[in-house]
Amino acid sequence: MTRAYSAATTPAAWLAGALDQLRARPEPDLDPFDRRLHGRFALLSGGQSPWAALQAWEDWAFHLSVAPGRQIELWREAADAAMTLWRETVSAGGDWAFRPEPGDRRFRHPDWDGLPFRLLAQAHLAAEAQWRAATTDIRGVAEHHRRRVEFLGRFALNAVAPVNFPWTNPQVLAAAAATGGGVFAAGAALLIEDLMRYAAGAPLKGLDAFRVGETMALSPGRVVLRNALMELIQYAPAAETVRREPVVIVPAWIMKGYILDLTPEDSLVRQLTEAGFTVFMISWKNPGAELRDTSFDAYREQGIMAALDAALAITGAGQAHAVGYCLGGTALAIAAAAMDRDGDERLASLTLLAAQTDFEEAGELMLFIDESQLSLLEDLMLVQGYLDARQMAGAFNALRANELVFARLVDRYLLAAPKPAGALDAWLADSTRMPARMHGEYLRRLFLDNSFAHGEYPVAGRAVALKDIRTPIFALGAERDHIAPWRSVYKIRLLASAETTFVLTGGGHNTSVLSPPGKPRAYYQIGRSNAGAPFVDPDVWLQETPRQDGSWWPAWIAWLEEKSSAERAPPPPLGRREAGYPALEPAPGLYVLET
Repeated sequence: MTRAYSAATTPAAWLAGALDQLRARPEPDLDPFDRRLHGRFALLSGGQSPWAALQAWEDWAFHLSVAPGRQIELWREAADAAMTLWRETVSAGGDWAFRPEPGDRRFRHPDWDGLPFRLLAQAHLAAEAQWRAATTDIRGVAEHHRRRVEFLGRFALNAVAPVNFPWTNPQVLAAAAATGGGVFAAGAALLIEDLMRYAAGAPLKGLDAFRVGETMALSPGRVVLRNALMELIQYAPAAETVRREPVVIVPAWIMKGYILDLTPEDSLVRQLTEAGFTVFMISWKNPGAELRDTSFDAYREQGIMAALDAALAITGAGQAHAVGYCLGGTALAIAAAAMDRDGDERLASLTLLAAQTDFEEAGELMLFIDESQLSLLEDLMLVQGYLDARQMAGAFNALRANELVFARLVDRYLLAAPKPAGALDAWLADSTRMPARMHGEYLRRLFLDNSFAHGEYPVAGRAVALKDIRTPIFALGAERDHIAPWRSVYKIRLLASAETTFVLTGGGHNTSVLSPPGKPRAYYQIGRSNAGAPFVDPDVWLQETPRQDGSWWPAWIAWLEEKSSAERAPPPPLGRREAGYPALEPAPGLYVLET
């Protein structure tokens, strides 16, 4: 209590005494207050740091403003584009002067060849080309800032493309004329229904036909291990004899793992069991705020290592084939590096499917990773205890906005002709959350610091590096993967100390992995490099490696067989109670049903 003031006490003495008492009190820790306030701001900003974007714009604008020569070049290019567009208006026909980028499907319909729609499309493509030029070759701009500015401007241009509006899209106008405007009424009705379903937490129309355990994730099996982070499923054998080494699959926990057992026709699990492998797969728990303090290393210990222990105890094998997909592959590579470092030889092979281990060239996701953005996300997760799937989906969808956002809005609400829902769409809608501590460590240590590739990632108190991996590697990359770009995945050939087989296939992050035999238009390139062999540049490898038609699955299974023991044995039981792994619920288990 502050000392009482009396007539005998001078004001100066009283003030000095009061200050002494204040100094004697322990200073309050205001950091949690600041972080929670910052996290509340993140909720209002949608998890995006305005300062990160502002820094990028300031960097670009300043360096362009002091480059008058570059400005003159841009004005000259703009004038040339205007003259080209003028010629288009007076003599339309032939090839387009401004052509879409490869993979851009917005203007492929033949109705875009007629005026005035051809001119609208050409003007928009010219504006996009001008923006690319305006964000290229500006001396002094940090590359991270340049790419962010280019992306933000491109996203804004994509949003106002003529294909996205009914009065400038010839397909929409033709559909409206054919239906007497009925297409707009149908689209509005669908929009209202979707909004009502969204508010109720129900899946969009068409997705409710796909249900886990009824139409998806149908391979028979049993849960043989359950802990706070995962269930381990052992699948029933589909062959009379099996390879001695089991296959242990580590899916990503950023989405649910049953994509690898999506439908009987697309099931990687089924393909493996029919080939004579005993298959185990982790099914991760969908975390809530109660798991906020779960670390990234806990997924290695309680997930990967626990699953490996169980698989070997149940089968009696000495080694296993480990398979990691996306984030699961990153964690598996860290686990494999620690095992090889410590002389643990229980891995017969290591397969990484669309999984990055070096994050220096991590693609457009790096647009969302810098200190300002990361601290905002960390404080957002401090408030929530996790990162919600919808907050993650915004970043992923923005990277391919034309395909994943704008084109779908046009098809669904302007043309009232949504693409029929499939099992993959239902899986994409069945999203998960990320524990706060784990996701912060993942983004900071791997994306921002790239500590695993630099040999600075700690496991059990000692650093591990990619160079520690000596287990034979099979790595898959995909041409159109915007989450794990294939050249980034390819770098494991440079950094690991192992024989490495690299496969490049068509498709994106998920469609490349779902490649059953008989898949239409499937193709791949495959090449092997021995440990210590000279590194081959990825573009040189791309030119020198022949392309093969068909699925890459048979080539991978042949590789697994090569790395397996020659003898086969009767299938092991589902679970082994005496070893502490009783058979529990039928596959796909309980955790996969959590929302």
